[in-house]
Amino acid sequence: MLENLFKLQEHGTNPRTEILAGVTTFLTMAYIIFVNPAILSTTGMDSGAIFVATCLAAAIGTLIMAFVANWPVGMAPGMGLNAFFAFTIVGAMGYSWQQALGAVFISGIIFLLLTVTGIRTWIVEGIPKSLRSAIVAGIGLFLAIIALKTSGIVVGSEATLVTLGDLTAPSTLYAILGLFIIAALDALKVRGAILIGILAVTILSILTGHQEFGGVFSAPPSLAPTFMQLDIMGALNFGFVNIILVLVLVEVFDATGTMIGVAKRANLMPEGKPNRLGRALLADSTAIVAGSMLGTSSTTAYIESTSGVQAGGRTGLTAVTVAVLFLLALFLAPLAGSVPGYATAPALLYVAGLMLREIAEVDWYDATEATPAALTAVAMPFTYSIANGLAFGFISYVVLKIITGRFSQIHPATFIVAVLFVIKYAYFGGH
Repeated sequence: MLENLFKLQEHGTNPRTEILAGVTTFLTMAYIIFVNPAILSTTGMDSGAIFVATCLAAAIGTLIMAFVANWPVGMAPGMGLNAFFAFTIVGAMGYSWQQALGAVFISGIIFLLLTVTGIRTWIVEGIPKSLRSAIVAGIGLFLAIIALKTSGIVVGSEATLVTLGDLTAPSTLYAILGLFIIAALDALKVRGAILIGILAVTILSILTGHQEFGGVFSAPPSLAPTFMQLDIMGALNFGFVNIILVLVLVEVFDATGTMIGVAKRANLMPEGKPNRLGRALLADSTAIVAGSMLGTSSTTAYIESTSGVQAGGRTGLTAVTVAVLFLLALFLAPLAGSVPGYATAPALLYVAGLMLREIAEVDWYDATEATPAALTAVAMPFTYSIANGLAFGFISYVVLKIITGRFSQIHPATFIVAVLFVIKYAYFGGH
């Protein structure tokens, strides 16, 4: 049955590898079930309900991805999008969280229409090869700075923006040890190297008393306080136009950039051959609508899925495993939360290094290709946004092609997207 559903042999994999990959992806994503409630509850939303909504939105979105696209991509409420929801729409602009959920719902419908009509795929196909490669590398750099920050290797600094952290801190030492374990096991071709590294650090930190074992079971809280509480009519006023535009742009390019990165790493998008990107795009746009009804900010594809891909995940069976674990997390939240951030950080850092290989595909001898690619990759970690990296890349690509008289090399989709980003920055700033 699994073979018929997921074409395991065709993708050169087996159930054991896919399940291991799913567990690996889940462990690197599990932090969202605790972080998302902490962020969204600042709006006055019920924290317990957000916890349940987060788990359910992740499970539903990932199951759609598994059965519609057969891709090993995990989905959950996006970190940047939840911050925009809580601190900008509700906090700074003063709208209610119900209206904010309504805006998420409307953006999801627009997103879904762009996907169903093929416009979103047309936009994606218009991305130049150099930018595609830079997107993968940029996401890798974005992963790296998240990992370095989480592990304490890099910390903030007033004088230099970032600086070296305390390398004698237990959490930092655990992260460094985890990286060495993962890299060594992967070099020795040990399957599940990333998962083994995560579990080894977790167990060691618990045994040495640096991480508390949170227990095993807890009953899930009620979803009622946020379920179907979205205010769609309240989000239809003129003041929400720019909010919905920003949500759609971020959803399109964060999710698309992430999925291209994950798919290329898994070799699911070979040049000149059919692929399931269109189906994957449909899955994540549907998940946004479902998540808004449950009571959470926009759901998106997770760059942490690359950890599962590196562990061998190639099909939707990996995604099914992730979804099942999110459902189990409803009842096993203390156990899932026992994995510390410094145990998953080395996995992200190792995968980041692997993704940087893609930068070799850029034509570095053509400044009109190389400069936009470099801006794309560098802007993502330094602005802490995949969307900003994409914006810098698209805008600079179009400008340089026009200045050098190569207008014919600009795909219409690339030109339109660049113009939309210019409008976004001109009228709405960098938020």
